[in-house]
Amino acid sequence: MMDMSRISIHFVNLGLAVAAVGTLSLAYPHVLLARLQPDACVSSTERPNIIFLLTDDHRWDALGYAGNGIIQTPELDKLAANGIYFKNAYVTTSICCVSRASILSGQYASRHQIHDFATEMSDEALQHTYPLLLKQSGYYTGFIGKYGVGEKMPENRFDKWYGFPGQGSYHQQDSLGRGIHLTALMRNQADAFLESTTRDRPFCLSISFKAPHTERGDAFIADSATRYLYALDTLPVPVTAGDSYFEAFPDFFKRNNEARIRWQVLFPTPDQFQENVKKYYRLITEVDQVVGAIREKLAELKLARNTVILFMSDNGFYMGEHGLAGKWYGHEESVRVPLIIYDPRIPARQRGQIRNEIALNIDVAPTILAMAGVAIPREMQGRDLMRLLEQPTPVWRDDFFYEHMFTANDRIPRSEGVIGRRYKYLRYIDFDYEVLYDIESDPHEITNLASQPAYGNLLDTMRDRYGELKQAAK
Repeated sequence: MMDMSRISIHFVNLGLAVAAVGTLSLAYPHVLLARLQPDACVSSTERPNIIFLLTDDHRWDALGYAGNGIIQTPELDKLAANGIYFKNAYVTTSICCVSRASILSGQYASRHQIHDFATEMSDEALQHTYPLLLKQSGYYTGFIGKYGVGEKMPENRFDKWYGFPGQGSYHQQDSLGRGIHLTALMRNQADAFLESTTRDRPFCLSISFKAPHTERGDAFIADSATRYLYALDTLPVPVTAGDSYFEAFPDFFKRNNEARIRWQVLFPTPDQFQENVKKYYRLITEVDQVVGAIREKLAELKLARNTVILFMSDNGFYMGEHGLAGKWYGHEESVRVPLIIYDPRIPARQRGQIRNEIALNIDVAPTILAMAGVAIPREMQGRDLMRLLEQPTPVWRDDFFYEHMFTANDRIPRSEGVIGRRYKYLRYIDFDYEVLYDIESDPHEITNLASQPAYGNLLDTMRDRYGELKQAAK
């Protein structure tokens, strides 16, 4: 236990918010910093600075710390080794516009009702997102990069705004009109924001990368500076990359499927697979370099000791698994993402943890608010992830509701379901087609057990759980 006599804990506005069914959202004291390292050179009543880094289409295993022996992510690996790494992190909807709305709001899509690229957050909904709540509580706020929720930008809601609408482009110009890669430009914008901060206000900076998303859906455009990276590597081909795995899908799924269309552009031959995955890796390495630059800037400005860094992706990405590219569906490649929390204030004995609990994108907002001592709104359905450090055997979720309603003009079959530690149940709702995987014994999700009589009782159980979670997500 931490020696609480050595920490001054400041309580203001103690509150409790009862969250939706199945959540544990607590509204903590307005300033509750019991997680501070006892000998840290930071006042215990000082609220932390917060940087949230979000990549786009970055699958969980495209990270050195996750066991990938080829990709180079030394800065992210250091964050994980000295922070908290969530091995089983997922998104509740695997598409950028919906997932980013869930990250901002702490809500399932069933509640925030953003299911496409055109729908915007209402003014009332924006007021209950983590950046605006932090600003209302005195934080200096900034946003850099891809906003991704509707076309109308909320630039007047932030103190510093460097965001852009839509998908953006990797081809940019700097202040002198010279060509510059988007990721490099965002690094410069991060420096500018950090240099504009003052010691009398804590800050929250949200950086939303386009990387490693494709340009126009058909090409990974990395910076020319990294063009030699991975040139001599031979990347392993996924177990389920063969055509037979795509042919195993039902007819409705194979008909004009967006994920198959993109596979035909990105991964149809072994050479194209090698070329495009290497470019994807280069984009991630470039983000990693920005992470290192940000940490150097924090140290230069003497802000590092009190700045928390969170890192996540808005969804995963198929690298040819099941004959697909893109995301959208409920396979691990699509829904599982990296998640790291680096908090320099916590005791050394709590650092370097690998957590096995299921963490979700809807957990980001309540976690950030709790760190800042801001009450978590009742509307938020996620949980404060740092509570896992406070209990030896925490009560936590064992499964979650997955939903994807965006159809892309009927090229993406809509799906819902339950993703748990061992079993995964998915239902393509417009075709009444069910999928049941045992992801413990079948990690590549090859065998659909839904039609096998021996699994009838389990299928009924998963159907019931699906109904419960669907209702709770509203």
